[in-house]
Amino acid sequence: MAENKDIDSITGVETTGHEWDGIKELNNPLPKWWLYVLYACIVWAFCYWIAMPAWPLVSSYTKGVLGYTNRTAVAASLERASANQAAYRDAIRTKPLDEILADPSLLEFALAGGRASFGDNCAPCHGSGAQGFTGYPNLNDDDWLWGGTLDDIHHTINYGIRTDHEDTRVNDMPAFGRDEILSREEIADVADYVLSLSGQTENPEAVERGAQIFEDNCVACHGEGGTGIQELGAPNLANGLWLYGGDRADVIDSISNSRRGVMPHWIDRLDENTIKQLVIYVHSLGGGQ
Repeated sequence: MAENKDIDSITGVETTGHEWDGIKELNNPLPKWWLYVLYACIVWAFCYWIAMPAWPLVSSYTKGVLGYTNRTAVAASLERASANQAAYRDAIRTKPLDEILADPSLLEFALAGGRASFGDNCAPCHGSGAQGFTGYPNLNDDDWLWGGTLDDIHHTINYGIRTDHEDTRVNDMPAFGRDEILSREEIADVADYVLSLSGQTENPEAVERGAQIFEDNCVACHGEGGTGIQELGAPNLANGLWLYGGDRADVIDSISNSRRGVMPHWIDRLDENTIKQLVIYVHSLGGGQ
């Protein structure tokens, strides 16, 4: 018995027999180009399964006749990159810092490497933009505790601050309150004097008393007028830049209990090439001397 076909009277196309609310579904064939693409994809999939790693197994995977792996490709790419950079690394290792700074191509390479190394090693304390935090210096300004020349920065990164390395930078401020060197009243007066150096106090009597206390106890490290001595790592107290906070309570706390920030030494952790790139990068941030 012949099958009855339902032909749509408007389009002349056979329907699938499905109907919803009087709307019939036409049985239009797929475009040939679409079918050819589908068949080509199926053929391509079989070829890919044979040529490339594809199917997971119990303890491994099908390797494919080409033996390709992303790991091998990445290793080869890194090897090529390393070979291309070898000349730059050799030059940075052998040349003095000022010559690297004067060579545009070496400078560009060192800045890129230094930026990456800074993010990996220094950003957790100094911030991703080297902006610093309370207790961690801002490396973008020109306020340097131990000096901002290339050689100064190189020494600081190499040997750190107050570490166990024999060449570390170290100079400790006395804890004038904790060790009972000064009374609470004297500490309050010298705090007012210190704040007056940057125009942050209006207590002339306390400032006058604190000036003499400062002269007797603090000038040896901080210098006349509190402008600091970089060779001793003594900060400038007159520029309004504060590492541990600049309000009166913070200054009193610093005088009473001292501050003893520590920066690790990197000479045993990073190679000299990386350290030189870090020096160039930190020096370039805006405050290098």
